Amino acid sequence: MPYFAGIIKESQELLVKICTWNVNGIRACSQKGFFEFWEGEDPDIFCLQETKAHPDQLTDEIVSPLGWSANWSSAHRRGYSGTAVYSRTAPKEVTHGIGIPKFDTEGRFVICDFEDFVLFNIYFPNGAAREERHNYKQEFLRKLNLHLKSLIRKGREVIVLGDYNVAYMDIDVFDPVRLSKVSGFLPEERKWFQDFLDLGFVDSFRHFHPEETGKYTWWSYRENARLGNRGWRIDHICITEGLLPRLKSAEILADQTGSDHCPVLIELG
Repeated sequence: MPYFAGIIKESQELLVKICTWNVNGIRACSQKGFFEFWEGEDPDIFCLQETKAHPDQLTDEIVSPLGWSANWSSAHRRGYSGTAVYSRTAPKEVTHGIGIPKFDTEGRFVICDFEDFVLFNIYFPNGAAREERHNYKQEFLRKLNLHLKSLIRKGREVIVLGDYNVAYMDIDVFDPVRLSKVSGFLPEERKWFQDFLDLGFVDSFRHFHPEETGKYTWWSYRENARLGNRGWRIDHICITEGLLPRLKSAEILADQTGSDHCPVLIELG
């Protein structure tokens, strides 16, 4: 078991640190500094996407580390998608979808109710492979907004984090003109993101860094893009406006390797 697991933080015990990371395969990432990163950042809630594994394929130290509540969602198809949430405090309730089987069976959701907020850890679809997946992604985005709108109308505060597979501002991609015809930065996807924010969400990173350029969270392995920082900012932590007074910081940890994505984190007071 990770020797740091279960240690209670003292210096920042009034802050809640929430971290998200698309690990692009938890088995591979665990051999590339995953546990060292976890120990060093010491988040209270640690969310993973694209785990690409079922719990029965993993070691105990990954599936259920000592001192942590761990909740997993795996795709029916092995080696594909997958999400997980580790938390120091067990959620009041955990669900694994939004009630639509064709989305829920791909292991894209771990939804945790922590009473003062509901946390959606989501691995959003990639629509680049073919038209069918593009249409699947667009429907996913629309249906998710309807689900979130209903929850917000009930008075709940919400955090939506993970790999959105969508960048929405020109400064969120290294070449906005060329990439405007590429899945993840299409006009309809950028419009969806604005509609999502209009539900009452705040992009935590842009709240603190509204015009900062060159800040990305994903770089293509195939193009060796990280060397020249030819990236996309597609991993986000968005919070409802009611949580904004508690938001103390938001950062992109671009120097962290181990995946083609890097971690993103926030602190709430």
